[in-house]
Amino acid sequence: MDENNNENVEILEEVENTSEGIQIASDVIAVIAGVAVSEVNGVFAMAGGFAGGITEVLKGKKNLAKGIKVEATEKIAKIDVNIIVEYGSRIPDVAFEIQNRVKKSVESMTGLKVEEVNVHVQGVNTESLNANDDSNEEQPKND
Repeated sequence: MDENNNENVEILEEVENTSEGIQIASDVIAVIAGVAVSEVNGVFAMAGGFAGGITEVLKGKKNLAKGIKVEATEKIAKIDVNIIVEYGSRIPDVAFEIQNRVKKSVESMTGLKVEEVNVHVQGVNTESLNANDDSNEEQPKND
């Protein structure tokens, strides 16, 4: 009977370590991170490169991995996020929330340890301010 117990222990150890043979593409990690970033208040848009914008126009789809760069090994991931924030948002708070959400999402879904989440603020959206200024100027003044 002891031999059977030893065999069961070996089988259980193999089952627990099955994730070792799984490789997760960087694009998958980028999409997971992109969804997490899109849920953060204060983020106006992802700041992607020229190629990302062309892809959206041609395919008509929103690229969830836009503005995200991933370096992943078998166990560790490093993620860079490029964003445009809403005017009036407190940038350190937005960045901290992005770091927490991305880390939690990627680690829970992939099993990888997220070593770094670097947030790069590429701009501030002021379009809503300009729209308010334009609407005020268009109204005629009655004297």
